[in-house]
Amino acid sequence: MRPFVRHGITALVVLPLLAAFSGPVAAVPEGTLTWGVHVTLAARWLDPSDTEAFITPFMVLYAIHDALVKPMPAGDNTPSLAESWAASKDGLSYEFVLRKGVKFHNGDPVTAEDVKFSFDRYHGAAAKLLKDRVREVQIVDPGRVRFHLREPWPDFMTFYGTSATGAAWIVPKRYVEKVGDDGFKKAPVGAGPYRVVSFTPGVDLVMEAFEGYWRKTPAVKRLVFRSMPDETTRAAALKAGDVDIVYLLSGPVAEEIQRTPGLRLAAATPPGVVFLDLPEQWDPKSPWHDRRVRLAASHALDRNALNQAETLGLSRPTGGLIPRVLEFARAYDPPAYDPARAKQLLAEAGYPSGFDAGDLTPFPPFFSLAEALGGYLQAVGIRTVCARWSAPPSSPHGASTRSRA
Repeated sequence: MRPFVRHGITALVVLPLLAAFSGPVAAVPEGTLTWGVHVTLAARWLDPSDTEAFITPFMVLYAIHDALVKPMPAGDNTPSLAESWAASKDGLSYEFVLRKGVKFHNGDPVTAEDVKFSFDRYHGAAAKLLKDRVREVQIVDPGRVRFHLREPWPDFMTFYGTSATGAAWIVPKRYVEKVGDDGFKKAPVGAGPYRVVSFTPGVDLVMEAFEGYWRKTPAVKRLVFRSMPDETTRAAALKAGDVDIVYLLSGPVAEEIQRTPGLRLAAATPPGVVFLDLPEQWDPKSPWHDRRVRLAASHALDRNALNQAETLGLSRPTGGLIPRVLEFARAYDPPAYDPARAKQLLAEAGYPSGFDAGDLTPFPPFFSLAEALGGYLQAVGIRTVCARWSAPPSSPHGASTRSRA
């Protein structure tokens, strides 16, 4: 068996991103803000057509590009490049009215032609699902575009207009056709608040404020994303004044930042959940196939202790896979920490002495969490080995192979 920890949705503990700041940023169009980014910056994140099925690339998209609609404080489908959108009564079409006067960084106007082009070239997360459902993208006029569906699909705006995909993020058709896909990644042009000055893969991304941004001119003139996958490196850079803000600090590192004069530790609580994935539960020959074994593993975990150790008590333990803050989500209390009950369930399932569960492979950088999980499982007889591996340079969190132990 190979259980692994994935950063995303969980039945374990909702983990906030702990962010640390070296001070407030003045709201004037000048100065430089350097962000110690917790991942290795990948070239494909500069192009919305390559958007993957996780949230990390969107920190780049929100800076450089813009979408017809996108998640904002006002809501999940906040009008952006489109000033409005509406669905037909029969649910077979969605029409977007573009905002007038919006331009890309190179001065080209944002038109319905760019919207259709961006959708047609999109091949990222859920691309097949979207294109199987969309029959036609119609250019009504330069300022209006209409999506025709093959049949009513209430989830269209969930997939098109949120961070579930990058399909609604618009690129300039004429420019992309001129420079090609590879040329676009080297010198991307978007309609977002910042334009690219330079990009060194795996090192840094330097951007400057786009004064023609339709929403408002950014307060900070220069924005720098600097790759720092190691959290101790990020914390050291923050304390030295080399960066102004970092994300994803945990446990002792976060406590150290909290104690440092002149620095501020803040908790960001996105609607994400961290979970323990048991991919072999679908195999009838696996111990994990027995619900009692899975429940035993859940009772073995002290979520409150993990919360304190990893996020200084700022998380909300949960027993549900869907974040409770999402619309229509039902809140589930987590199973109680009860090692005795866990051992009893294992015995009832035929494993009175426990069993060897194989490798427990965390997505970087959640190694300390994985080690703590392994310790709790070991205490009730579920024996695992925490298998560390480094993500490839182009991957923000890595991936887990699934092999039998």
